[in-house]
Parts: sequence; structure tokens; C-alpha cells
Amino acid sequence: MKAICATDLSAASEAMIESETCLECLGRIGVEEIHLVTVVPSNVHAGMPGIDFEERRERALARYRRVIEEAGFEVESHVVRGTPHRRINGVAEAVGANLTIVSSRGKSPLENRVIGSTARNLARTTVVPLLVNRIERGTDDPDVVREHLFQRVLYATDFSENAERAFEAFSYLRHATREATLVHVETPKDPSLSDGTDPDVRLAELAARLEEWGIETQTEIRSGDPAGEILAAEVEYDPTTILLGSRGHSRLRRLLLGSVSEDIVARANGNVMLIPPDRTA
Repeated sequence: MKAICATDLSAASEAMIESETCLECLGRIGVEEIHLVTVVPSNVHAGMPGIDFEERRERALARYRRVIEEAGFEVESHVVRGTPHRRINGVAEAVGANLTIVSSRGKSPLENRVIGSTARNLARTTVVPLLVNRIERGTDDPDVVREHLFQRVLYATDFSENAERAFEAFSYLRHATREATLVHVETPKDPSLSDGTDPDVRLAELAARLEEWGIETQTEIRSGDPAGEILAAEVEYDPTTILLGSRGHSRLRRLLLGSVSEDIVARANGNVMLIPPDRTA
């Protein structure tokens, strides 16, 4: 597998890259090649007075490269200019990446604004599975909030096609996953399941598949606002990563996914992994 690691050379990016447990988890799920991507804003130029962006960038990328190579990965670096989320998606397509990773400090709109807005834009537009690695806020020397990325997974589903596609990510995540909680949120506007199956039965079927892989699994059906209930489940079960699709049954009703996935990326305490729809379907 190939992974894009987007970095803005901030302390948050450095925390993500230098987390030994995060790199170990990526290796467990089959990542062998990591592409470091740095996007230079179009309004930043090397000749601007008092700015040593190029020198700082080269030093940081060289250090990141050493860390990743020492962890056993192949590494390539890409420095591109333009709008961050568009260029990150472009590189992901160009190299045939299987995963994009971006760090985010999350809830504060004032702290780390560039990478934070990039994470939200990627949540809306990503072309490959996206992992938002949550970093501590309020400190100059931050660390990752949840180590062992996929050890405990909270999987949220509305049983849509894209949600089912997200579940298939367990085919490789299982090598790093010990526990999983499967959650379905019912809402007043929730459409009936197309085959008339009870949600409890559907969740039980999914749980059985995970238990065959040795993953300890529990299920829950909640009622209310989808984003709010998923976040409440995160507080209750303390997963290392929330896994969900980036689109659901209806983009207008916001039943579970779509704009709700952006809310989860912005408000979750820990890591979030989004799976986009299959563009070839």
C-alpha cells in the first residue's frame, strides 16, 4: 500500500510523523511506501524578505524522511504549489495512493488554521481513504492524542453503499485492530432498509464477520442527531479511531454521512478515518 502524508511543517505534522506507534500501525495494515507532500501557498515566494521557507522546508523534510525510512518504509517527497487539499488529492491520484494522512488539532478555529481547514476540505473532497490524525491542542510541543491508530475502532453505519465500503476497510485494518464498536444512529427521517432487515440483525452480521478475524466486537443502536450520537459514542467507548464513509443515503437529509462526516472530523476527540465512494462504480 502507498500512503500520502500531508505536512505543513508545523509542530502538529511533526508529532504525527515522529510517533513511533503511528508508523508501526501503518506498517501493520500493509503500508510500505509513504509520500511526503508539502503544499506551498501560491502567495508565498522564496524571495520574500525575512522568510527562509525553502531552507526550513528542506531541513524538515530531510528529518522526516530519515525517521520514516528508519521505520522501514520507502519514502518520496513532493513539494507542490497551490491550494492544499486540491494538490494533496492530485498527488494521491498521480501516485496511486491507497490512503491520505493529515494531522489536525481539531476543535479550535484559531489554532493551526491552515492544516485544520485542509483536513475539513479533504473530508469533503478526498479521492482515497482519509485518516485525520488528531494532535494535542494548546501546547508548543504537541503529541498525538490517540496512539495505536486502529487498535480500537468505532465504526458508524447507516447501511448505505458507502458505509458498507467503509466496513470493507477492516480487511486490512484488522491486522492492527483488537476491538470494534459498531454503531447505527436512527433518526426520524431515516429511510427503511431496502431489504426490510432489522438494524440489529444487520449489525450482528457485521459483528460476526469481525469476530471471525479475532476482533472483540460490540454493537449499539442509538437515536438522535447522527453527528452528536457518534461523538457521544466516542466519549463512551474511547476508540482510537472513528471509521465511517464520507457519503450516506442522502446528502440533503444528512442522515449519517456527507456533511456529518465533516462535523465528525472537526469535533472528534480522536482520529477519524473516512472512506469515499467508489468513483468507478
